[in-house]
Amino acid sequence: MLNYLVPLFLCASLLLPSAAVAQAPAGEAPVYPGKSWETISSSALSPECHAQLDRARGYLQTLDTTSLMVVQQGRVLFSYGPTDLVSILFSARKSILSMLYGKYVADGTIDLEKSLADLGIDDVGGLLPIERQARLRHLLTARSGVYHPAANGGDDLAFAPARGSQVPGAYFLYNNWDFNAAGTVFESLTGKSIYRAFADELAAPLQLEDFHLERHRRSGDLTKAEHAAYHFFLSTRDMARLGYLMLQQGNWRGRALIPQRWVAETTAAVTPAVEMHPPRTARRHFGYGYLWWVLEEPSDSPLQGAYMAWGVHGQYILVVPKRQMVIAHKRQVPVAGNWNVSWVVPGDFLTAARTLAGAPCP
Repeated sequence: MLNYLVPLFLCASLLLPSAAVAQAPAGEAPVYPGKSWETISSSALSPECHAQLDRARGYLQTLDTTSLMVVQQGRVLFSYGPTDLVSILFSARKSILSMLYGKYVADGTIDLEKSLADLGIDDVGGLLPIERQARLRHLLTARSGVYHPAANGGDDLAFAPARGSQVPGAYFLYNNWDFNAAGTVFESLTGKSIYRAFADELAAPLQLEDFHLERHRRSGDLTKAEHAAYHFFLSTRDMARLGYLMLQQGNWRGRALIPQRWVAETTAAVTPAVEMHPPRTARRHFGYGYLWWVLEEPSDSPLQGAYMAWGVHGQYILVVPKRQMVIAHKRQVPVAGNWNVSWVVPGDFLTAARTLAGAPCP
């Protein structure tokens, strides 16, 4: 499989014009939220739109959804539940890290072609020589071939082939070791913690309403691995702002917070579903880019061309360029101190998302 080599030209092309993915309607400037989101007036919606949104609301009531927000063309079209509630995001954190990487790849601070050996990355018990040949871009695309245990669970390591059996870049496996090590590399090369970079470079300019830096710290079992996880605590309405920044190709009120080319490259599928491992992962029909899941939808689907951040239990940031839409979804954990709670699985979330994105609304 050679398509993972295509992004080798990324650094040289970051400043080139990107294909238009999501633009405001002709003659209209994009709408951005200020201190709070503007809501589309109910009176501006057709009866057909209202009926479809009501169907979506009824379906959400059958799920364990905590909250959901739909933003269309910069305004709130639909909301459900307490969208200001802050709770933990698990693997959606990885897409946030991808967003942070963009400016540093563009300015040369981060070189995706550096190997783990070049970067001085090792781990408990030592990495194998072949594992140390993995490049940084392989970590971001889950193709490193490094199957060292991670500091936290929630991945497919149990289905990994034998250590040292895969050439870096040749085999996709969703492995938290890759993602956590990518966090360590980010902090080493930029000289900034992930959370400080997020606070200064995204949370502040986006005017996130519910983000608190002091709540955040990397975590995990460091007896298993040196590279800790970096979970976030965000509200649904702030998750929507991150998605809307991606929808606007990294631009926020005329300021490029993320290079446009990086947004395009990282949300394009490096690995199609059919080439994923294990087979249960392939059956989801999602591709994978640079820490973003890329939906594989037919051309007549309202979600065709969409991509998403996804975390365990049901944390989603879905970006739908075809409909100028962002859908943020939260399943709160823990519940009354209990972490072993039910999930809103991708299939159920996407059923709701298709209903919402397919609504005949402006």
